[in-house]
Amino acid sequence: MDTRQLAAFCAVVERKSFSQAAERLGVTQPAVSLQVRSLEKRLGKKLLDRSGRRVEPTEAGLALYRGAQRMLALEGQLMDEVAAEGDGELGGTLEVGASTGPGSTVVPVLLCEFQRENPGVAVSLSISDTQTVVNRVAERELELGVVGAARRHRGVTFEPFFRDEVVLAVPPAHRLAGKVVTLDQLREEPLIVMQEGAGVRQVIEDELRGRGTRLRDLEPRLELGLQESVKAAVVAGFGVTFISRAAIEADLAAGTLATARVKGLEPSREISLVRSSGRSPTRAADAFLDFARRRL
Repeated sequence: MDTRQLAAFCAVVERKSFSQAAERLGVTQPAVSLQVRSLEKRLGKKLLDRSGRRVEPTEAGLALYRGAQRMLALEGQLMDEVAAEGDGELGGTLEVGASTGPGSTVVPVLLCEFQRENPGVAVSLSISDTQTVVNRVAERELELGVVGAARRHRGVTFEPFFRDEVVLAVPPAHRLAGKVVTLDQLREEPLIVMQEGAGVRQVIEDELRGRGTRLRDLEPRLELGLQESVKAAVVAGFGVTFISRAAIEADLAAGTLATARVKGLEPSREISLVRSSGRSPTRAADAFLDFARRRL
């Protein structure tokens, strides 16, 4: 079976659009349409329903999609193995996505060290919120994801990677710095939170729910995107925020931030590795994970 036709078909299913599939594959939309029509003609089945606003797979299309994913993953694995034959040097491309916590601290260092030991591997890291990383791994735009919260998604699997402590960051001269405070005391402070989809925010929401309260009960004053944004606001003295301790280690050492502890809360999170369900890992991905686990 022509894997170019399968790749075009899978891209349309995942993107629900011929134009977006073409953009992802780096070809023209007519080329994608031709590959899909040729595949439908060969199988004698209608594989895609084009009648709605979005392109959806038919029942036959869904069955083909599941098998095509396995075939394309195997093809990629075989290509990597063939390319590595001869001198045995690891090669290929490793595309990783990470949420802002691990993506701004641990993951970049691991990838740099790994690439230095394996110069034949081209490494790419993109940073997004947790949900975006999970979606991109599910759509096979990324081979691996590293995120701060395991969100349910039928297209991916999660496995533990390492643990990360979540702390309340405050300005160094703040009255709460170094203290244990109650939720009532915290409610009196201008609380800055990250946007929906951020892993740290989900951890705090889960912790508070276990105490019978909600994040909105603390009356957050500002919602400022992701980790770097909330940290900058706290450094500038505009409030306090929950954040990954690993993300502010340098600031704590420099004295530009301090921490406080909230009584009854012990927020921490399992940083999770995300993989696409059913996708066979490349040699580069397996080698990186072996390397990372040794380091961690």
